[in-house]
Amino acid sequence: MVKHVLMIKLKDNSKEQCEKLRDLFMTMKGRVPQALDVEAGADFLHSERSFDVCLTVTLESPEALEEYQKDPYHCNTVKTYVATVREKAVAVDYIV
Repeated sequence: MVKHVLMIKLKDNSKEQCEKLRDLFMTMKGRVPQALDVEAGADFLHSERSFDVCLTVTLESPEALEEYQKDPYHCNTVKTYVATVREKAVAVDYIV
């Protein structure tokens, strides 16, 4: 199993924008076949070191992660939107 974790710092980190991105991430559940599970949440502390929204995707293998990175919905809808609203992003991919 592989975990893909992405954290986003938004240009506008209002509650509405954080929830909008969280909800968009959750639309991948059941829509992106490589994603066995999708979790997303908006930060509530808003500390100086906090990121605003976190996405965790569980995948079967490193190969499934590669396919996920090319999935049409993930690329054309989710990644395209994130590119317009993010200030910064960090990610980690690890084998469970």
